[in-house]
Amino acid sequence: MAASRVPYMRMIISGRFAQQIKALHEKYGNVVRIAPNELSFTDGDAWKVIYGTRTGHGQKQKDLRFYPPTPGGAPSIIYSDDADHSRFRRLLSHAFSDSSLRGQEPIIKSYVDLLMQRLNENIAAEKNVLDMVSWYNFTTFDIIGDLAFGEPFDCLKNSNYHQWVHILFSHMKMSAYANVARRLPGSGRLLKLITPKRVTAQRDWHFEMTKEKVQARLSKSNERPDFFGNILKHNHTEKGFSLPEMISNGSTLIIAGSETTATLLSGVTYLLLRNPRVLAKLQEEVRSTFTREEEINLDSCNKLEYCLATLTEALRMYPPVSPGLPRIVDAQGDLIAGDWIPGGTIVSVSHLAASYSPSNFTDADQFIPERHLNDPRYKNDVRHAMQPFSFGPRNCIGRNLAYVEMRIILARMIFNFDMELAEPEKDWLDQDAFVLWDKPALNVKLTPRSKEV
Repeated sequence: MAASRVPYMRMIISGRFAQQIKALHEKYGNVVRIAPNELSFTDGDAWKVIYGTRTGHGQKQKDLRFYPPTPGGAPSIIYSDDADHSRFRRLLSHAFSDSSLRGQEPIIKSYVDLLMQRLNENIAAEKNVLDMVSWYNFTTFDIIGDLAFGEPFDCLKNSNYHQWVHILFSHMKMSAYANVARRLPGSGRLLKLITPKRVTAQRDWHFEMTKEKVQARLSKSNERPDFFGNILKHNHTEKGFSLPEMISNGSTLIIAGSETTATLLSGVTYLLLRNPRVLAKLQEEVRSTFTREEEINLDSCNKLEYCLATLTEALRMYPPVSPGLPRIVDAQGDLIAGDWIPGGTIVSVSHLAASYSPSNFTDADQFIPERHLNDPRYKNDVRHAMQPFSFGPRNCIGRNLAYVEMRIILARMIFNFDMELAEPEKDWLDQDAFVLWDKPALNVKLTPRSKEV
């Protein structure tokens, strides 16, 4: 790895990059060279230096070879320079504020209601073993479709993935190959050679579909409590978004705002069903707090301390974005977690490796929500070492929305159903990842719980 980037490329293409980086940290410690000019860290203090801003140090530049350009080539909130990112974030932040989330709650609730209805319909039809990965994805894609474009993808209505969603999934693996190709001479020509015509056609279709969705949203009211409401109020000012920027950001928000939330819901469901003690404790909290399903809402879920700790622990053990997100050290160099790093070095904190490091967490390979509730056994945990929503000016803008969705959906699943793994012998967490996890089916047996006192 000191001599060549070939091992890095092989790890990326294998789909086991995050796991292999974790293994390297377990062997060599808190900082590991993963390519001639690239270092991976697990030290919790590295987050602020790499991803934050300090006096004399601005934001570290992203290594854009790692990130796929957005459809159409316009900048997005992920793929942009600092000036464009600040402009995008300023207008989008209103959509994720507390007041906006309260306005969006009826929209979110309507799809969670439909999820519960569909699950019960399947149970009534004696189809009580269901793939919860699909059902969580149906729900989060419908929610984000409505919040981004003013209309769902009708995944829940049709109990199936929209064609567009299938295409989004297929592009994640291609993005990993593109990351590798962009590091080789003649990358543009190479990408064209290795990209199947089917994938190119899908990319073009994806762009046209996003454009169509954005234009349909433009015809709706600006007062809608969704992502575009505030953007459209500034549509004719220099602070506003151009149409290509609306398309690129709409595409980004669909993926970032749906797939990651569904991933965590799938992960927490699996971890709960593998840990009966934690499941029983969460059931006690939810079922003793609520007597009727209608009581479960944004405000009431905020009071479920063990539910939040359970979700936080799931984010530690199964971070939706598993690898480190690379940044480039300023030309003058920088001190990162006690080591002087020369300018131009690519650096990152590995989500998975940092979360499982015994230097950061006691009993790191065990699912223990109590560590987030000031249990004295875990007083030495370095909790700031886990940053599943990243850190600094470019951290995840949708964090609050994700927590609202995750809390409400998990609480209602626990309130309504007893659950058990249909294939308990399988290690569901043993997955490939291409930035996001390539999740297999999570087959769960659902039984409506008896609500009799």
